[in-house]
Amino acid sequence: MFRLEEQLWWYRILHESVLKAIQKRFGNRRDIRIFDAGCGTGGLLHFLKRHGYAQIQGVDGSADGVAFCRERTLHVDLLDLTRLEAYQPDTTIGQFDVVVCDDVFCYFDDQQLTKLILELGKRLKPDGLLISNNNAFNVFWGSHDLAVGSKRRFVRQDFARLLPGTAMQIQFSTYWSLFLSPLILAVRQLQALKLRLGARPEEQGSDVYMPGEWINKVLYGLVRFERTVLPRTPFGSSLFLVLTKTN
Repeated sequence: MFRLEEQLWWYRILHESVLKAIQKRFGNRRDIRIFDAGCGTGGLLHFLKRHGYAQIQGVDGSADGVAFCRERTLHVDLLDLTRLEAYQPDTTIGQFDVVVCDDVFCYFDDQQLTKLILELGKRLKPDGLLISNNNAFNVFWGSHDLAVGSKRRFVRQDFARLLPGTAMQIQFSTYWSLFLSPLILAVRQLQALKLRLGARPEEQGSDVYMPGEWINKVLYGLVRFERTVLPRTPFGSSLFLVLTKTN
């Protein structure tokens, strides 16, 4: 998994998007505090550490993921995000400049998600950033969602509906990757068709894997070009959000 987070085109684009959002708000500062909620095996934390950010920490619900992070000297604690309200090491309330929560919201229903966003916001300083990537549009639903246990997909309006009362508001949003949407949609629709025709859900796997080296490079180059020339697009299998704390 860690190799995927280091090399796969999708993770590379996501990590670069997070970094770009941080730099847009804080410029070249490296003294900011960053918290990754649901950090997995620490791919993003490792990426940010390589770019000079030292005050970084995270939590994850996987004991194996946390152990892997600690082997790489990353400051990560074991925590189920449904219990985030009880997590206050080092006086974390109101202490972070940036909170990242990528590809986590899909495991929560509306009530749980509103509570989670509220708790994440509590850990931010005034005008702090909450950065989140999410799977988007139900039309992209397929066996990948079953394999990873995802409960839902989002559109921007879902967050516009859920955010009131959380002290968070949308500063920036975009779907991605528009250029690859036809290919991803074809694959996901084929997966959905197989399920309707009787394929066993428990036997379906994730389609996140390392392709051939040259294919990986082509996909990375194509999506990076898209993110450069089209900072905002109206469609894609992922929804990238930057939220700000309003008070």
